[in-house]
Amino acid sequence: MNIDALLLCLSSSACATTQISTAFIIGMLLFLVASGLSLIFGVLNVTNFAHGGLYMLGAYFALSTYTVTSNFWAALAVAAVATGLVGIALERLIISRIYGADLLMQLLVCYALTLIMDDAIRFIYGSDYKMMGMPDAFALPPIAIAGGFIPAYYLFMIAASAVAGLLLWFTINRTRFGKIVRALAINPSMVSVLGINTTLLYAIVFGVGSGLAGLAGGLAAPIRTLTPGMGLSFLLDSFIIIVIGGMGSIGGAFVASILIGFIKALGAIGFPLFTDGLMFAIMAVVLILRPQGLFGERSAR
Repeated sequence: MNIDALLLCLSSSACATTQISTAFIIGMLLFLVASGLSLIFGVLNVTNFAHGGLYMLGAYFALSTYTVTSNFWAALAVAAVATGLVGIALERLIISRIYGADLLMQLLVCYALTLIMDDAIRFIYGSDYKMMGMPDAFALPPIAIAGGFIPAYYLFMIAASAVAGLLLWFTINRTRFGKIVRALAINPSMVSVLGINTTLLYAIVFGVGSGLAGLAGGLAAPIRTLTPGMGLSFLLDSFIIIVIGGMGSIGGAFVASILIGFIKALGAIGFPLFTDGLMFAIMAVVLILRPQGLFGERSAR
């Protein structure tokens, strides 16, 4: 541990600004992935271990679209929409067959899908590392904030993730569709009795959750190296987040994502060898003291 280096960084406005912005970048990207995972689990009660693969697909969809069109906005839209459509196809063809199955069966099926997606990417793009590069629209000088300098694209990533999260929260909590989805999570039989097509709703929910993972992948593509299997680390972090925040809680996913973002950003300086250990330790404490998560509710199922 190097607490002195961490304190020295926090005492410098330039270093503190850099690390805080890094924390929000990591946290907001994790929030997009984790909120989709939390939505799927909260409504469908499926532990979607293939979610990291969908994040990877979003990044590669963005890379392919940008390579062909040189249009970053088109790449971002394709990343979200195409990944959402892949998610709907997976839900209809495979995931729908394991509703109500035990956890082991869900994990095995979803892990198999992850391996299939990884090998498909490896077959199409090869195993070499790929770089999308910074879009021309964001090839700007860094923005000076509180003595530090933050690339314009980083600020865009934070803002875009925040807007996507707010739209999801508003849809789930303030719209008629959101009320139906919440009712579906509590009592799907009653929703079906009311004449609502629950099959379609399940597909839409899984597609939205997948689209959020794809959007995160598209946002990360300009600043990350793309490689098969790149979604695994995000998947593990996302599971930690939804355990800490609470299964099915969008607000909980946001708070936990920002917490994990700060642990990673500050831990890289203060305790680089124990960053992951601290995340798992916090998760363990939450599971002991509040098994449903900080913002979760005890399941009525």
